[in-house]
Amino acid sequence: MNVIIPMAGMGKRMRPHTLSTPKPLVFVAGKPIVHHLCEDIIAALPDKVSNISFIIHPSFGIETEKKLIDIAHSLHANGVIYYQHEALGTAHAILAAKEALIGPVIIAFADTLFKTDFKLKNTLDGTIWVKEIDDPKLFGVVVSDENGIIMDFIEKPQKFVSNKAIIGIYHFKDGANLCNEIQYLIDNNLKEKGEFQLTNALENMKNKGLKFKTAAVSQWYDCGNKEATVNTNRQVLINKYPENYINSETKIINSTIIAPCYIEKSVVIESAVIGPYVTLGEDTIIKNAIVKNTIVMKNTIIENKIIENSLIGNHVNLLGTINTVSIGAYNECSDK
Repeated sequence: MNVIIPMAGMGKRMRPHTLSTPKPLVFVAGKPIVHHLCEDIIAALPDKVSNISFIIHPSFGIETEKKLIDIAHSLHANGVIYYQHEALGTAHAILAAKEALIGPVIIAFADTLFKTDFKLKNTLDGTIWVKEIDDPKLFGVVVSDENGIIMDFIEKPQKFVSNKAIIGIYHFKDGANLCNEIQYLIDNNLKEKGEFQLTNALENMKNKGLKFKTAAVSQWYDCGNKEATVNTNRQVLINKYPENYINSETKIINSTIIAPCYIEKSVVIESAVIGPYVTLGEDTIIKNAIVKNTIVMKNTIIENKIIENSLIGNHVNLLGTINTVSIGAYNECSDK
């Protein structure tokens, strides 16, 4: 089984954080978004994952590539890097990993996380993970029959046809079928809304007799902007660390930790209240502060502040008064 993770987008809605860190490597609940995604996919699969292919932009750099390879190795899989040089749509992104489109394949876009009790069964040509939502206009959706067999794929419908949104995770029994259909779109310059859309390739496959079934997720978490990412951190902490994760090297002095929280190694917490729903990256120092519903990345200092509903980058110093902030790496804010 191969897993392909397209993640070449520049994450503009997540700036300033994505100026220094690609969006899928932003931390929630102690791990990069893409690490949680890979873990959750593997948990839903009946077969061992041999390769995890990451499709990135070349500008992400060697350090990002190394981190992604390390994530694959931590999950007992081989990590492979592919490049998408130009953003030309979902189908175009997938074809960047053409060599990996063989045999059973999972494709998962690294914008969201999910929770499901579903276990994949290789009984049909493919499976599409979906979630019923109130407003499907911004998503690709499927129309399915009473047995969950997909009858139609529609990209961002402006008139209601279905509320079953495609969350960006797909299984294909044979990746070669998908590869051929995407290549056909590109060879014939068949675009929709100016891009090569995966839903068009899926529709062509369905018209040729391939059968796809829906798989429902109970929860679907967006990581597209600061507010959504902070909320995702909250939900993942509830699901995975309800009783707190506190590294043994953490120093807690005259402080209270309210679950659920994830606290990395070499963190110092003094005269503070932390939580609920807080992730603290390693080597962070919190003194005389209250921090709740917040992600704090590595090597950050927070003193004499009340912080809530915030996303704070690496190597940040925050000193004084009350704030709700979204502050990128290597910044300092002080009232002094």
